[in-house]
Amino acid sequence: MTTYPVRVEARLEEPLNRGLWIVKWFLAIPHYIVLGFLWIAFGVLTVIAFFAILFTGHYPRALFDFNLGVLRWTWRVAYYTYGALGTDRYPPFTLGPAPDYPATLEIDYPERLSRGLVLIKWWLLAIPHYLIVGLFTSGSVISWRGDLPDGGGVLYTLDWGGLIGLLVLIAALFLLFTGRYPHGLYDLVLGMNRWALRVAAYATLMTDVYPPFRLEQGGHELPRMETPPEPRHAPVRHGAGSIVAIVVGALLAFGAIGTAATGSLSAVLAQSRTGSGFVSTTGERISTPAYALTTDQIAISGEGVEYLRSFTGKVRIETSSTGTPLFVGIGPRADVETYLKGVGYDRITRLTFGPGPDDTAYTRHAGGQPATPPATQTFWTATGSGSLEWDIEPGDWTIVIMNADASPTISADVRLSATLPWLDGLTAWLFVATGILLISGVGLILFGIRLTRSPVPEATHAAPTPRH
Repeated sequence: MTTYPVRVEARLEEPLNRGLWIVKWFLAIPHYIVLGFLWIAFGVLTVIAFFAILFTGHYPRALFDFNLGVLRWTWRVAYYTYGALGTDRYPPFTLGPAPDYPATLEIDYPERLSRGLVLIKWWLLAIPHYLIVGLFTSGSVISWRGDLPDGGGVLYTLDWGGLIGLLVLIAALFLLFTGRYPHGLYDLVLGMNRWALRVAAYATLMTDVYPPFRLEQGGHELPRMETPPEPRHAPVRHGAGSIVAIVVGALLAFGAIGTAATGSLSAVLAQSRTGSGFVSTTGERISTPAYALTTDQIAISGEGVEYLRSFTGKVRIETSSTGTPLFVGIGPRADVETYLKGVGYDRITRLTFGPGPDDTAYTRHAGGQPATPPATQTFWTATGSGSLEWDIEPGDWTIVIMNADASPTISADVRLSATLPWLDGLTAWLFVATGILLISGVGLILFGIRLTRSPVPEATHAAPTPRH
């Protein structure tokens, strides 16, 4: 049997404290914070390694050893905490090997990787292993209740933490009441962790050797290797400066992804402008058997109106109806309430634009027909037939939609539009920021790689020359 190039070993350090596991989540918080940043760097460097392998067939050694260090660190913390609870010794804060710690991880550096395999191994080929590892590390119980009064149903899921979490919980309870870690459980937990770490190394491109479908239980590899083969290239050591530079660079590169996505979205919005320069929402159906539809009070303070104008620009309210022509108006709240006093109308209390079910909500105000059509009133600030445009002004406003002849029953699709004058500038600045973040991030990563150093080989001491 050939030893797999990902070697996961551990030893159970007994006796273990009966109750320390209860607070290990708190003790490990510093590690969780550091690992949060390290895993962002891990993801960015894996993407860089992907392209390096695709074009050269090699995984850059400095990136390989950094990512190996992140996996080592993660495994040591998991072993200390709820991935195994196999030791009470606090994990070291280091990316390098810690051979004296009871949990170790080594991955043979691949001299060459397949340029074609890198395209499919991390998703297509690894799917069977993802299903198994998902069972080991996470899981959920799914149930469906379909007997609700409205005829619908609800999907319930209960996350239970996977087999590893369940077995470690059982081991923790054994520890609490007996002071002993069941060795059978320990061997099984270590086998599942070993499987998960092998798949992690394969999926993150660190080896081309397909993970075996076997559960190698216990703390030692089978067959156990007393001395792993020496790599053909000396491993790279990452000092504090190198780690900080790579992590900060990765965070900047990760931020560039966010600004690029936001910039692309703003560019799409800018391109969606109509010929008159408006960006519009999707249509939302509104309807009522009453004589009018109104909105809640729209309060705009005098101090903030300039900021709001600079944000929205000109505002347009559009409606489309196949029935009676519609009147759309916006006026002072007090005047609108006076006009609609004694009139039957619905006030819209919730209106959501976008895909999904119609969840528009109304409040009914009983009454009869208005005495005069809406267009005969003189208090309107802006009106239109089917649509209106409005320059935002300070005050308390109400929007009213009615049939132009003041007849009952209104049904229409309504859209809100605005010119958003800042959109083009935002798009440009976001793409500039993307370039700055990306260049800065890649530059810091390269600088961090240059700060790495290979261990100095031990000097060969010549025999002292005898003195005559």
